Amino acid sequence: MTKIKICGIRTTNDALAAMDAGADLIGFNFYPKSPRFVEVGMVRNIMSVLRQIGRVTTVGVFVNASATEIRATMETLGLNLAQLHGDETPEFMHALDGKTFKAFRGVPENINGFERQDVPAFLVDAAVKGVYGGSGVTADWNSAALLARKYPLLLAGGLTPENVADAVRQVRPWGVDVASGVESAVGEKDASKMIAFVKAVKSLETGD
Repeated sequence: MTKIKICGIRTTNDALAAMDAGADLIGFNFYPKSPRFVEVGMVRNIMSVLRQIGRVTTVGVFVNASATEIRATMETLGLNLAQLHGDETPEFMHALDGKTFKAFRGVPENINGFERQDVPAFLVDAAVKGVYGGSGVTADWNSAALLARKYPLLLAGGLTPENVADAVRQVRPWGVDVASGVESAVGEKDASKMIAFVKAVKSLETGD
């Protein structure tokens, strides 16, 4: 069963809509330069509501943040995982108690040291110069498919309700990650697009 991560959540309403649509994971972007950046205080409010409703895996997205900042944010909010989307090293990742996974911009030639025993092993995004995710550009599915045979990876990069089924068929990832592809405007999630995205992925399992 392909997991679905909806990233770049900035409001309680969007978080609830993502859960209602059927997301398995939701992501909060703590990179200040991202158009989907969200303050820790807002995420605290969102998390207080989510805990009353049901179980979903929560992910904090960080870009070249310090280990101290990442730990503090994770502990304060009770997040499940940290997604490292910058230039972090394997040593940095492993120092964070196994609750992190690396996001690669482009399919990496060498992942030695970045693999995780837990899932997801890592994330593969599109390679866009100067952009740390959320670009809307499609990743290299052919190369990602080769990696997905060996590792339970999250596929990101330009996924939409229209192309995600093809992406899953071709790559066969552990999960898919979407941000811009389910928005009505930058940073504003569209409930109908989230529903359509999840439905497209689930249809591969039901044969609809």
